[in-house]
Amino acid sequence: MKFHASMRIILLACLFVGILSSCSHNRAVSALDSSLDSLFTSIFPDPEAPGAIVLVAKGDTILFDRGYGMADLKNGKAICDTTLFNICSISKQFAAVALLKLEEQGKLDLDDHVGKFIPALRLPQFSEVTLFHLLSHTSGIPDCRPRTDEEWAEYVKHHETSFGSCRDYKLYSLTAESVRYMADVDTLVFEPGTGYEYQNPTYQLVLPIIEDVTRERFNPWMKANIFDVAGLKHTVYFDPVDDLRALSHGYIPAEGENTYKLWRSPDGKWEECDYGEAFFFPTKTDGGIYTSALDFLKWKKALYSGKVIGDSALHKAITPVIETDIPMTSYGLGLFIEQVPGKARKIFHTGDNGGYLTVEAYFPEHDVYYLIFANRPDWPREKTYEQVDSILHAYKFI
Repeated sequence: MKFHASMRIILLACLFVGILSSCSHNRAVSALDSSLDSLFTSIFPDPEAPGAIVLVAKGDTILFDRGYGMADLKNGKAICDTTLFNICSISKQFAAVALLKLEEQGKLDLDDHVGKFIPALRLPQFSEVTLFHLLSHTSGIPDCRPRTDEEWAEYVKHHETSFGSCRDYKLYSLTAESVRYMADVDTLVFEPGTGYEYQNPTYQLVLPIIEDVTRERFNPWMKANIFDVAGLKHTVYFDPVDDLRALSHGYIPAEGENTYKLWRSPDGKWEECDYGEAFFFPTKTDGGIYTSALDFLKWKKALYSGKVIGDSALHKAITPVIETDIPMTSYGLGLFIEQVPGKARKIFHTGDNGGYLTVEAYFPEHDVYYLIFANRPDWPREKTYEQVDSILHAYKFI
């Protein structure tokens, strides 16, 4: 009898501790919810203005999921976790993962030189530039896309183009024309692998490389081999010929005279700024993905569980390659890695494109993840994600 009585005491004690632990966790989640909502309500206070979706998850549990403001001012669509946002440069990790997958399959090696796949880059100055350099922003290839009328006049002397002005080139050029200037590059900024310069055109080269290696069109190959494998049902690359009605719009505060007759909200406060208004918007592998908060959460789970690429390839992506201009932050392959002494390691990326401003971050040692996808750029992104980090730390989630 003494044995059974003592066992009952132990079981009751364990149950009591479990209840206390559960209550403590629930209180932390509730406090987290309140703190985050207070933060983002202060940043995006107007439900009739553009805003953001904010999602926080730990493992398979979504801790916070809330939309603020409007996805489409014309049609009155509110932001929610299924709204499709342009995630801008966050798209780069998909491009990096695609090449890592092809390397796993033995179809290429990241140490291959770019000229192996792109004839225009078989010039001597590109002989040391590898796929690894492209993905880590260490190629030394400059961004010399024409941005002024003077630069445009020089550009058209050397290249055939379907565009009649520099403005149209900046608004509508796709990958083939966006990277065409590289044939004129005669000097690199630095020896490949020795420096860091964040670049968009070098990531655009991933598209023709994939098409050369696979002998398939880029969009169908990415859908079948990356998006579908990760279980993404609503993730797409922007394409001007597609039906765009399902997408959100990016907006910027309207200022001054509407010289180009762009769409403005009836109250005159917001101007649409995405395809047709934002420069260098329609290219794909550097920033062209539209996805939802829920789909992107699936992506992170699939990526870190080995569903898309194996552990060795993932390790290569999230291993620091070179220090960046961000304090205590390095770049891997398509991802930033922040390692601050005394704080949890953070793997993240930011993006901005037209009216869109985004950030996503993962703390692998705690299996905690968050994203902020906004369709307006007039909010303090760096300060905000630092506040989110502090809130997560305060409630012991990281």
